[in-house]
Amino acid sequence: MKMKKWKNWLVVGVILSSLTACSTGGSGSNAGESDYPKKPVTVVAPSGAGGGWDLTARSLTKILGETKTVKQTMTVENKPGGGGAVYLAEFATQHKKDDYKLYVNSPPILINNLKKEGNSPYGFQDTTPLAQLTKDFGAIVVKEDSKYNNLKELMEAVKKDPKSVTAAGGSAPGSMDHLVAVLPAYKSDIDPKTVKYVSYDGGGEAIAALLGGNADYIATDASAVGEYLKAGKVKVLGISSTERLKGDLADVPTFKEAGIDADFTIWRGIFGPKEMSDSAVAYWDKTLKKLNESKEWQDELERNGWEAEFKDGKEFETFLKDQEKQVEDLLKSLEMNK
Repeated sequence: MKMKKWKNWLVVGVILSSLTACSTGGSGSNAGESDYPKKPVTVVAPSGAGGGWDLTARSLTKILGETKTVKQTMTVENKPGGGGAVYLAEFATQHKKDDYKLYVNSPPILINNLKKEGNSPYGFQDTTPLAQLTKDFGAIVVKEDSKYNNLKELMEAVKKDPKSVTAAGGSAPGSMDHLVAVLPAYKSDIDPKTVKYVSYDGGGEAIAALLGGNADYIATDASAVGEYLKAGKVKVLGISSTERLKGDLADVPTFKEAGIDADFTIWRGIFGPKEMSDSAVAYWDKTLKKLNESKEWQDELERNGWEAEFKDGKEFETFLKDQEKQVEDLLKSLEMNK
């Protein structure tokens, strides 16, 4: 009788242990998958209102809320400074275990970590990549009446007399526009350091400089030039995509079609903290896939003129490692790496 009673208690103990494990979500989780999120979630845009990061964060939270994909309140917080580097330092140190803080960024998270001046000690390795949401590409643009009609002609002029050709962009030396501006030169066996690059405060100012005759070509986001192309103000000599785009830029060759063996994706993605719980990572993996598959999100991308490109956390991390090598090579060629 005593042995039978002991066995009964043992069975009860095993059942209770199993139930407890199910309710807690297992090792490494702060909360079970079923009860995350339990409170409002903040999505940080490391810029002022109105920029690409801000618009991405607001579109993301809007559609997740409107479709009730996320039932908790989601708010956007703007934390500008250092091209995203200022808040990343806070995110990587003060919020590294905070499942309720997410962070939007793009290639500057790589560039700021790799470049010598004004660099950030933190990079994507200090986060948990959750998903790539969108893609854009770099564009090499000249005035409509420019003597340059294709990318090869422009690079030949740079190679012959670098000082006679002025490139411009809407960001500082060593940042994204600068890297896109020198990428065709780098792949054309031209020393990128010889490229005469002038930086302006934003893509709008760079285009104004081009139209005003203060630059021979600019590097900017492909999504920003369609209206100028339609208005007959510019020619787009090449796009850093792997295949031709649709819409206004359908007739523009890729860099490879123009004879330059290069491509560069300007992505936007969402990150969690480095030590995000397993249950939160699993929740966002499922939730962001559902978002990407929704008609409401696809409509939002179209409204904003964004190209859809979704990568889940694992695919995104692999892609980031590859692009990090490309950025490091370009910065080394400019002698601007750490």
